[in-house]
Amino acid sequence: MVERFKIRPSPSMSTSINVRSLSFSAFFVVFLFFSSVFASESDHKYQPEDPVTLWVNKVGPYNNPQETYNYFSLPFCHASGNLAHKWGGLGEVLGGNELIDSQIEIKFQKNVDKTAICQMALDETKVKQLKDAIENSYWFELFMDDLPLWGFVGELHPDKNSDNGKHVLYTHKNIIVKYNKDQIIHVNLTQESPKPLDALRTLDMTYSVKWVPTNITFARRFDVYLDYPFFEHQIHWFSIFNSFMMVIFLTGLVSMILMRTLRNDYAKYAREDDDLETLERDVSEESGWKLVHGDVFRPPRNLFVLSAVVGTGAQLALLVLLVILLAIIGMLYVGRGAIVTTFIVCYALTSFISGYVSGGMYSRNGGKNWIKSMILTASLFPFMCFGIGFILNTVAIFYGSLAAIPFGTMVVVFVIWAFISFPLALLGTVVGRNWSGSPNNPCRVKTIPRPIPEKKWYLTPSVVSLMGGLLPFGSIFIEMYFVFTSFWNYKVYYVYGFMLLVFLILIIVTVCVTIVGTYFLLNAENYHWQWTSFFSAASTAVYVYLYSIYYYYVKTKMSGFFQTSFYFGYTLMFCLGLGILCGAVGYLGSNLFVRRIYRNIKCD
Repeated sequence: MVERFKIRPSPSMSTSINVRSLSFSAFFVVFLFFSSVFASESDHKYQPEDPVTLWVNKVGPYNNPQETYNYFSLPFCHASGNLAHKWGGLGEVLGGNELIDSQIEIKFQKNVDKTAICQMALDETKVKQLKDAIENSYWFELFMDDLPLWGFVGELHPDKNSDNGKHVLYTHKNIIVKYNKDQIIHVNLTQESPKPLDALRTLDMTYSVKWVPTNITFARRFDVYLDYPFFEHQIHWFSIFNSFMMVIFLTGLVSMILMRTLRNDYAKYAREDDDLETLERDVSEESGWKLVHGDVFRPPRNLFVLSAVVGTGAQLALLVLLVILLAIIGMLYVGRGAIVTTFIVCYALTSFISGYVSGGMYSRNGGKNWIKSMILTASLFPFMCFGIGFILNTVAIFYGSLAAIPFGTMVVVFVIWAFISFPLALLGTVVGRNWSGSPNNPCRVKTIPRPIPEKKWYLTPSVVSLMGGLLPFGSIFIEMYFVFTSFWNYKVYYVYGFMLLVFLILIIVTVCVTIVGTYFLLNAENYHWQWTSFFSAASTAVYVYLYSIYYYYVKTKMSGFFQTSFYFGYTLMFCLGLGILCGAVGYLGSNLFVRRIYRNIKCD
């Protein structure tokens, strides 16, 4: 007997949007999305002998989580009749799920002895397909009442007459269902009756069902899928504590050094009662950040691009915080694609923030072509994701995988962007230009730019930018391991409280490190701090991507062009978003710092 398959993909909750229908208005789509995230399509209650549908979902190599195919892409037989599909929400489709009625007859609280599903007539083609699947450790996923079941297609038995082993196919599915009164609590699958694969042979595919009462409540039925020892391991707690102590040390160090240094600078710069000789000597010796007060607020190069990425990053920061809070409150891990759906809806609704931040920043720095800046802000991140997604979708279509996004789903996503996200970004830009777009620089910008003196290599913007991401990456390093393992190794991530703490720590460390880098740069009399502060914080994503390369080769057994392209494509998409988010946070923190220190000096 084969014990229950131990992999743990995300469990599911049905959602209610029909992605094939394109006639809904955008706001009605959003209403349906929110309904799908926070409610099920049914109350999950049954009467004795009510029919219970067993849905088949997908198959694929165990070591390649994203390489999944339609369940019936393998020559599994099924009962006669039309195969009913269960079309889920946007997040479910993007997650590569396609539920099909197995047509296996199951009734609530009714045990089923060994019963035939169908007969599988094997020929050379089918045998080759099944042997290839067994050699690549193909697993399959089923659903009953939104609860997942998993199993392997077959296995290799040692064979004295063959060096490759003997391919056997499991022909019997034994389903054990635990129930509490009128609700299903847990489902378990064991497979039996392994049969050798030989051409011109007919196999009887059978199943049995056993119902077992339990005292576990419906609210805790997903607990069995959560890996408490893994996520709540001592090292996870230690990493949070370590990062928290680093935040305290870093913020204290930054405050002490900068306040002491600035206090001395202010005291020296503000002396008005010195004799003429002392004043002339101080002026001749004066250097550092005070000398560039006439250039520090000079508009940066490519202002419209910087405004767009800062506005997008501010939106992403709010978006991540909002999604984490919703995941904590609503337990989104129980829903198939619920996190993806929530992310897309919240992104559309928070587009006002990106427009507001970008529009205000562009106007304060004297930008004239605000429409160009607004269009770039509204389309930057979505079109970057679309470009990467288009390439991955082409690969998925070529392989015939469920990871391929249907055309109807792409149209729905475009409708959300065009009728919700883009108008909100436009509104935010208009409001930002009118409410916070007035120039309010503490120092007047001089007409002629000041030449930047040559400095040592470690004070150059490129080195400051590259080094700026080390500490922020160190603060999230351990959490990255848990996030990557969750996404790529069948773990259900549910510790969003940890994620919230790590996210706040990342924000604080990023701001502190970027302020220090900006101060060193200004002391080197380099007033091009805007892009440097952005890249200094954004370089965190570079280190995350380098870590992903290490994780791929050391922590996974992925193989093949399909899985490799999806791994690095999805990771690139994630790192681009992380880089924009951190860069925006770093710039905004540095901007507040620069305005604060120049507010208290005398500007000519």
